[in-house]
This record gives sequence, structure tokens and C-alpha cells, in this order.
Amino acid sequence: MNKNRLLQLLMAHRDRPVSGQEISDELQVSRTAVWKQIEELRKNGYEIEAASRRGYRLVRFPDRVGTEEIMLHLTTERLGCSIIYNDTVTSTQEIVREQAEKGGVEGLIAVANEQVEGRGRLGRSWQSSPEQGIWMSLLLRPQVPPRYAPQLTLLSAVALAEALDGYLPEPTAIKWPNDIRIHKRKLAGILTEMQADMDEVQTVIVGMGINVNQADGDFTGELAEKAASIRQYAGVRQSRPQIIASILKSYESWYNEYLTNGFGAVKAAWSNKTDTLGSFIQVETSRQTVEGTALCITDEGALQVQKTDGSIQTVHSGEILDGPPPE
Repeated sequence: MNKNRLLQLLMAHRDRPVSGQEISDELQVSRTAVWKQIEELRKNGYEIEAASRRGYRLVRFPDRVGTEEIMLHLTTERLGCSIIYNDTVTSTQEIVREQAEKGGVEGLIAVANEQVEGRGRLGRSWQSSPEQGIWMSLLLRPQVPPRYAPQLTLLSAVALAEALDGYLPEPTAIKWPNDIRIHKRKLAGILTEMQADMDEVQTVIVGMGINVNQADGDFTGELAEKAASIRQYAGVRQSRPQIIASILKSYESWYNEYLTNGFGAVKAAWSNKTDTLGSFIQVETSRQTVEGTALCITDEGALQVQKTDGSIQTVHSGEILDGPPPE
């Protein structure tokens, strides 16, 4: 018997008990099979009331991001079509990279309750605490030239920011290229990895780390001033599986738009959502630090900066340094 179908049935009738016979008839299984699956759900942390002659009622979900929990909320066609869940992993990027090499389908995601070697951009470590955030990687196979790969990084930021806005009392902002912030504090980060040949992108792996249920005091050291969670601003704990489903829905919509109509709508949405353009910034690249005013992003997803001498430099990758501009 499919546990997901049982959960969907219990969810659809959370306002009343559902009899064992009703479940048996709906799912076309024996009442003994129903009871066994109910017990399995309870072992996984679901609180299910059972009343004689009345039936079963789902009272509370566990705080886990397992396959069944995510599928309950999914409304996508492709993204999330295959879900790999592990309680603890070194990195969800690693898992999706291995699946990509084995021919994994586009839309596959890997999700973990905890990452012990999570990484952000430029190899920086990412604090991936258990049961507090979303640590997820997504496999894409877009048929685009490699020079357009940076566009997917910006698309990821637009899709993620749009999804998270639905859980917050005020909108997020994007710091170039793909940090999601609220009040200048980092709420989520994105890491994209690409494999390509000379003419076409083969795979893009999009890693996302989202701070969801951390409370005041959970961020330590410099993160206390730089990081934020949805819970801190929304005021209540959030359903991580529901947020994952919202992210995949938003992402699929923007990805379909991009594949059908190109980068135009993504570029406009990113430009409207960012707090980088128009600001004086310092961008650290692999070769130098570029200082100047952020003007715009190009059609290939790079950042154009007007330097203090009036010249314009195009930055394809780098990190905007935090802190006040120089005197």
C-alpha cells in the first residue's frame, strides 16, 4: 500500500476521523494492511488518533523532510519527480552529482535533514543544522550553450525569492548573484555547478540552503549578525516540506518560462528584486577587487560595474563584500 495515498486521505479529512473500512475501500486494501501502515506512520513521528467505531484522525506531522512529506504538497510536473532523502549526508550536491553521472532524470532532488560538509559559494562552509533548515539540491538538464549557464544562477535566485516571500511578512531581496536576504541578513544561499561540452550544457546542479526554523540564539559567532531565518521574521515555526514544494513550484514556472521564451522575463524579475543595482559595491573576483556602482546585469547574467574612473567592467563571477564603502 502506498503510504503517500494514505497520508493524502488522512490529510483530506483532518476535520474528522476516517474509518478503517472507508480507508480500506478507498485504497482497495485490507483493514489489517491499513492498521499496519498506520503503525508505520506513527513510528515515523506522525500523531494519529484512533477511536473505536470512529476511525483514524491525523493530528500532527513530524518535523521531517522525507519523501512522503514532500510529495503530500507537490503540485509540479517535473521538478521533484524523484526524491532522495537522507537524514544526514556530507552534501546533497554530492548525491545529485552521483545520480547525474548515472543518468538521473531532470527534476530529481536530494534532500537532507542535516549536512555535515555543506558548502556555499567559493568553497565557504554552510551551517546546516539538523531539523532547522532546508538543505536540497536539484538536477537540471537544460539544452543551452555553456555561456548561458550564469542565467540559471539568476533564475534560481528569482524562483527561490518568490517562493520564500509567501512565508514572510515583507519581501526578500537578492544580493548579486544569488543570496536571498531580508534586512541585509542572509536567509538563503544558492550554489550552482555545471557540466558541459563545447556546445551544450549537460547538467546543472542547483544547491539551496534555506534557514527556516532557527530561533534567536541559534546563529552563533558572526552569523548572529549576518544570518536570518524565516521563523525569526514570521514569528512561528514553518513546515519545511511545504516550503520545499513551494520552491519547486516557483522554480518550475520560471524554468519553463526560460526554456520557452529565453532570459528576458528572468532578467527583468531579478533586476526588480535585487538590492545590488544602483549601490556602490566591492566585488572580489579570483583576480582582483572591483569597486564601483552596480549598473545592471547583461543578457548573459554578468554584472556591469561602473568604476570610480568612469570605465565599465563586466564581472562574470565574484563575491560582493559586506561592509561600508571606502572613504
